[in-house]
Amino acid sequence: MGKNKADQQASSKNSHLNNTSVHAQRARLLERFHQVGSVTTIAARNDLNIMMPAARVKELRELGHPIKTHRITMTDEQGRTHQGVALYYIGALPADSEVRA
Repeated sequence: MGKNKADQQASSKNSHLNNTSVHAQRARLLERFHQVGSVTTIAARNDLNIMMPAARVKELRELGHPIKTHRITMTDEQGRTHQGVALYYIGALPADSEVRA
């Protein structure tokens, strides 16, 4: 499927945080990529209400979006350190890939 199809299915009009449909979750991820350029697994869960970010990223990739993954170590809001957290991004790897939750 082409990018136009992906954009139609992941419309931002259906992306309200309480909407847990896969379409709304994909729309929230795409919006974050367009606004910020990257998102971590922890941020996707906490900020975007996406409990399975890897699945949504996989679906977006299958729809033609060039999402890349970089593994990082980060500290969550409770001060716990996590290794191997996925940092998803489109384009160049963010300069500050030691992102905080």
